[in-house]
Amino acid sequence: MPEMADWLSIGLVLSLGIFVQSAAGFAAGLLTVPALLWMGYTIPEASAALLVATVPQNVFGVYSLRDSIDFRSLLWPGIGRLAFFPVGVLVLMAIEQAFPIVRIRQFVGVVVLGVTLATILYNPTPRTRLSPVWAWLAFPTSGFLQGLVGMGGPAMVFWVTAHDWSARRIRGFLFAMYLISLVPALVMLYLFFGQRVVAPAVLAAISIPMLLLATWLGLTFGNWLGRRRLRRITLGLLLLMGVVGLASPWMQP
Repeated sequence: MPEMADWLSIGLVLSLGIFVQSAAGFAAGLLTVPALLWMGYTIPEASAALLVATVPQNVFGVYSLRDSIDFRSLLWPGIGRLAFFPVGVLVLMAIEQAFPIVRIRQFVGVVVLGVTLATILYNPTPRTRLSPVWAWLAFPTSGFLQGLVGMGGPAMVFWVTAHDWSARRIRGFLFAMYLISLVPALVMLYLFFGQRVVAPAVLAAISIPMLLLATWLGLTFGNWLGRRRLRRITLGLLLLMGVVGLASPWMQP
């Protein structure tokens, strides 16, 4: 059975990720997965914990924004995302067998750095319609990265922010996409990695009251500080975490 220290540590890390996600609107996975790796968890364990931790936020988001969601528009993006999730998982299994944890931390650091720099530099002009090619790139990439490193959100965020949608429609679409993939992703993680993803998922479920508090605090703090300033702070923290992950082979005792 998981010990109290395990619950507190994973609960605090997940709360930090949910707090930042609620305040700044992004970065839960980018913060949580590297932090859990440094605590000794593996990518599948971190992914399972994060998926469970986001259930309340996504359920509430879909319910509160349901009038802004075109559920028919979720079908093909959802299929594209789920179809490539197991591909990412298979690559992750190969990486786990081929490399020690220190190299995996370094790899995750590179991903975090790349996504953070892309977030900083990406500034599209919103359009009414995009070429379908971009959807066929964004959602399979999202599913692949979700399976590989537990960070599938950025590719979808880049796609929706290229549309001239309202903020409610963007948030509703993202919440719905996250929600419809939660159960299939958890099932696939269990099928591929077995019992080792169960304990982190259970710990995340036990932490839900703490995560709900973190959600409220994040929304309140984000409104007080301002999303623009908070975005700068969050991007700076992500850059730092990416650099630390990249430098992990030289930071071992």
